[in-house]
Amino acid sequence: MANNGRVGNWSPERLAEGLGWFSIGLGLAEVVAPRQVGRLIGVRRKHTFLLRLLGMREIASGVGILTRSRPSGWLWSRVGGDAIDLALLGASMSTRNPRRGRLTAATAAVAGVTALDLFCSKELSRNPKPGDDGAVHVEKSVTINRSAEELYRFWRDFQNLPRFMHHLVSVEVTGQTRSHWTAKGPAGTTVEWDAEIVNETPNELISWRSLEGADVANAGSVRFERAPGGRGTIVRVKMQYRPTGGAVGATVAKLLGQSPEKQVKIDLYQFKQVMETGEVARTEGQPAGRSRSTSRKYDDMVRS
Repeated sequence: MANNGRVGNWSPERLAEGLGWFSIGLGLAEVVAPRQVGRLIGVRRKHTFLLRLLGMREIASGVGILTRSRPSGWLWSRVGGDAIDLALLGASMSTRNPRRGRLTAATAAVAGVTALDLFCSKELSRNPKPGDDGAVHVEKSVTINRSAEELYRFWRDFQNLPRFMHHLVSVEVTGQTRSHWTAKGPAGTTVEWDAEIVNETPNELISWRSLEGADVANAGSVRFERAPGGRGTIVRVKMQYRPTGGAVGATVAKLLGQSPEKQVKIDLYQFKQVMETGEVARTEGQPAGRSRSTSRKYDDMVRS
C-alpha cells in the first residue's frame, strides 16, 4: 500500500486532508441521521445516542485535521476513534443480529480506514513541522508587467491597499513604520489591528506584524523579484494569521468559500489588474444574464 511515504499517488498531507473531509462528512451523517446510519451498517437502534456522540467526535477530528499544517495529533485521535468504532461493531456482531452481512462489510471498511489513519499518523509524526500551532499559513505569487520599483512604491503607500484588497475597509498610516488596519469581519462586523514594519528593503521587501491587542494576530511579507528575461516582476506574498474563532473559524471560512488562500490569490490578481490596466475588472452592474466578467482568466481564478 505505502511506497516511499505515499499511498499510490497520495502524499501523507493530501491523504490527511481527504481523511479530514471524510470525518466531517461521516460525522454530519451520524449526528443528523443516526438511525439511518445504524441501519445501513447493521447496528441496533439502541445505539442511536452513541452514534451521535461518535459523529460529534468525527466532526471535531475533521476540523482539527483541516486546520493544522501537520495534524498528526488529530489523526492519532482518529485512530483511537477507529478502535471505538470497531469495538461497537464487534459488540453488535451476534448470531441473533439479522444484519450480520452489513456488519461484516462495515467492519472491513472501518479496518481499512484504520490502516490509512495509522499510516498517515506515523508519517506525519516522523517530521513535525515547526510552528504547527494552529496558525494559518499562506504563500501566493503573481507576475506583473511592471518594474519592482513601481510595484514597491504603490504597495508601500498602504492607503492604496483597499483599492485591490476588497476585504479591507481602510488603512491609516499612524507613523513611520506603523499603521492602523480595519477589515470586514464575519456577519457584517469589522476587525481592527495595529501593525508595524519589522523589515524593509526598498524596491525588494516589506515585512510586517500586528501589534498586541489585534483582533486578528498576523504577520507576513511581500517580496518584489525581477522576473527572468525582463518579463516584469514576481510579487510573492507570505503570511500567517490566527483567524477570528480560532481553528474552527478557519474551517468555517473555507466551507463558506472565504479561505485565506483564495482571498490572497484574488488580491494579488486584482493588484496585477490595477498596476497593468489602472482598474479592477468587476461584474457588478452588468446586464442581467451576464454572469462572467470580461476576463475569462479572472473568472476561472475566482471560481477555482
